[in-house]
Amino acid sequence: MRFSLSPEQEELRSILRRFLERQSPMGQVRAAMTGDPAADDIWARAAGELGVAALAIPEQYDGAGAGFVELAVAAEEWGRALAPGPLLPTAVAAPAVLLASGDDEACARILPSLAAAELTAAVALDGTGQPPAVTAVPGTSGWILTGQASLVLDDPAAKVMLVPATADGGLRWFEVAAESFTRVAVPTMDQTRYLADLHFADTPAEAIETADPQGVLTRTVSVLVTALAVEQVGIAARCMELTLDYVRTRQQFGRPIGAFQAVQHRCAEMLLRLESARSAAYYAAWTADGAPAELPRAASVAKSYCSEAAAFVTAQTIQLHGGIGFTWEHDAHLYLKRAKADEALFGAPAAHREL
Repeated sequence: MRFSLSPEQEELRSILRRFLERQSPMGQVRAAMTGDPAADDIWARAAGELGVAALAIPEQYDGAGAGFVELAVAAEEWGRALAPGPLLPTAVAAPAVLLASGDDEACARILPSLAAAELTAAVALDGTGQPPAVTAVPGTSGWILTGQASLVLDDPAAKVMLVPATADGGLRWFEVAAESFTRVAVPTMDQTRYLADLHFADTPAEAIETADPQGVLTRTVSVLVTALAVEQVGIAARCMELTLDYVRTRQQFGRPIGAFQAVQHRCAEMLLRLESARSAAYYAAWTADGAPAELPRAASVAKSYCSEAAAFVTAQTIQLHGGIGFTWEHDAHLYLKRAKADEALFGAPAAHREL
């Protein structure tokens, strides 16, 4: 495996960073928190003009044919900017389900529209990463779903929902149109991300054919957990930058506070946690294509370590910024809230260490 990004991957990072710095400054992120519809333009442009939505989709379905490491680069930059938009549900989770299923008809029908940014989609996994309490029974034409999914990593504009449900005593996957079910936004500590409860009541659904429904679930959860870990690296990296800029310029007793050994020790520990998290996250991203059998374990290692690293770095960022770090006007609390929410989403660190 490579221990550094290729020139092409570094160029992708540079392009995405410049784009998000221009199009998604923190003022725009705060606007998205209040439901400003203008924030939707960020994803539309990133997906349409830069091809972010197409990264993990094979060329046969009009995608970019890139690997998961390229998608991880995008996830890191998305986390660094706290950018709005359905990167995880639409560009990570939905393609993972469809490609792992082996259902060529469903792939050919949905993936080109995702790649072209004409459609957004999501996967109805509970916030624990488990299948929801949804059952499926045969209907007069197709299937009927009943039940609820809680704390789903969703997109309010998603037109397609991919749902794992219990049918005939086992797990099966289904495609559901957005107008066929009810989604209710869930207020959470992290206002920069959209989570929803989904309610299915005699909801018509179309089966996604796969020989290994459980394998599809395992693959999907693993790539989502890995993408979250890489996002946490982006969060920690940005907080590290903010902190170093501050301790270099904040004066106390006639010199920068970064000159004090106690502050230096904290910054050194932040850097150690960040770089270790980066190694764990990108190894997991590499296994997604390079060693798929290792992915579930590598994903749990990455999620466990990166969750705690991001929580530590963001907390230290607030502490080292002193009084301004605790204010609503400063961005530090937004990163802390995202880090803490990501820590709980799809399994806490202790659960992943057990895995």
